[in-house]
Amino acid sequence: MALLKELLEQAPAMTQLRRDIHAHPELCFEEVRTADLVASKLESWGIAVHRGLGRTGVVGSIQGRDGGASGRSIGLRADMDALPMQEANSFAHASRHAGKMHACGHDGHVAMLLAAAQHLAAHRHDFEGTVHLIFQPAEEGGGGAREMIADGLFERFPMQAVFAMHNWPGMRAGSMAVGPGPVMASSNEFKIVVRGKGGHAAMPHMVADPMPVAAQLILALQTIVSRNLKPIDAGVVSVTMVHGGEATNVVPSSVELQGTVRSFTLPVLDLIEERMRELAQGLCAAHGMGCDFEFVRNYPPTINTPAEAEFARGVMLELLGQDQVLVQEPSMGAEDFAYMLQHRPGAYCFIANGDGDHRALGHGGGPCTLHNASYDFNDALIPVGASFWVRLAQRWLQPGNAEVI
Repeated sequence: MALLKELLEQAPAMTQLRRDIHAHPELCFEEVRTADLVASKLESWGIAVHRGLGRTGVVGSIQGRDGGASGRSIGLRADMDALPMQEANSFAHASRHAGKMHACGHDGHVAMLLAAAQHLAAHRHDFEGTVHLIFQPAEEGGGGAREMIADGLFERFPMQAVFAMHNWPGMRAGSMAVGPGPVMASSNEFKIVVRGKGGHAAMPHMVADPMPVAAQLILALQTIVSRNLKPIDAGVVSVTMVHGGEATNVVPSSVELQGTVRSFTLPVLDLIEERMRELAQGLCAAHGMGCDFEFVRNYPPTINTPAEAEFARGVMLELLGQDQVLVQEPSMGAEDFAYMLQHRPGAYCFIANGDGDHRALGHGGGPCTLHNASYDFNDALIPVGASFWVRLAQRWLQPGNAEVI
């Protein structure tokens, strides 16, 4: 493993910074303290700082030895927000704010990019062009990437490609992964209301009971993936909420179903939405009932461009060696970095968080998985991820590398 010596030496300081962020989590579009910390660190290293994109976003720009005259550029992105959940850990850096927790490792993502920023700012002679450091708010459902783009991210900070990295529990520590094509699914929500006629539960002939229709619809929705999609296509339809009824002897007048849909491609998503609407409206009509159908498309699929994914993989191989660079298995989770990849080529990479053995005494009893109350970021990743960011930027912006851009 060819990690940069300076980044290994600064790891304790960056670990302290990461744990400070972990102890002070902020939800989407509320990342004021985190943004202040990021901006202060960047400015102390002589990096030009721009604030306010996507409300609380921060962008730092580092020009190489040519002062950016070459026009070549790269974007590196880290997300800053926490989750609205209660932390189960009790170690010293556990969340100090009830109902808020860094349970997805965004605190570590910020620390890795800040560590890389400090090194790049001190070694500007190692590259030509500009490195844009993107500290993004509101990844957890707020669409912070979309908001930064709407505020002119790519117009104000031209970049030829953009990259992001997420820690991944379960992968062996010290390894990384990247691959071309879809790597994270689209995230979408639906709400279906079956409208019947309520009444006394002892007189079913006097009512139009929406409950059995809702039950049939839940089962029918599962046939979309098994019988409408090609077997080689991936899709998930999950009914996760059922609301109906207030008393045991009263047939409700309506039942509400809610859930999520995931897919890697827009054609598959189009098919799922169309069939869901047909099944819901058709089944309700067959039973003489009304139907309200809502389908909301949230994050699009995250799709790595092949050339940039291969470039990132080459940097990983150089840094970690063949045995530590894994095949990236796509996930049905969603990621709003997808919006950035709709505007610029780039790649979304994984860095292993290990199996949880890194957690100190005082961690919760649950597993160290994402969005779990017992999660904690593995601080041993900071010099690994930072070294990757530095080498990626340097290789992208080295003279004579124009053919890969």
